[in-house]
Amino acid sequence: MATERTDPLTREVVELIGTVVARYYTEYEQAAAKHSLTGAQARVLGLLALEPLPMRQVAQTLKCEPSNITGIVDRLEARGLVERRPDPGDRRVKLAAPTEEGKDTARRLRESLDFAREPLAQLSEEERTVLRDLLKRMLGDQAPAVP
Repeated sequence: MATERTDPLTREVVELIGTVVARYYTEYEQAAAKHSLTGAQARVLGLLALEPLPMRQVAQTLKCEPSNITGIVDRLEARGLVERRPDPGDRRVKLAAPTEEGKDTARRLRESLDFAREPLAQLSEEERTVLRDLLKRMLGDQAPAVP
């Protein structure tokens, strides 16, 4: 019989993080559906709304296969939410970039995510700062750069 290597507090924290992640993904999928998007399409559009990117970089950031991103971008492009354009730094590379409608959709999607906003509003600014700093410390180099 294997002995438990994790203390009860750590197990509880891991369970709480799992619950937060599950609730976030559930709400994200629901919010995406209200915009007639899949969760994957919404994530790609949200990422591209920050800055136009080569599809390979989108795939690396979202940790999926480039061929999956190509299909997602194709569908977003067909809806007029994304366009492909040459990279000014290397014209051989195509960037996926949101159209104005795509930026607006990404903004409305982001604003509709109340799950994190409402519980976080119950914390003081100091508590939110501590939580942010702890999460960044846990993620280390993998912490996303937020504008």
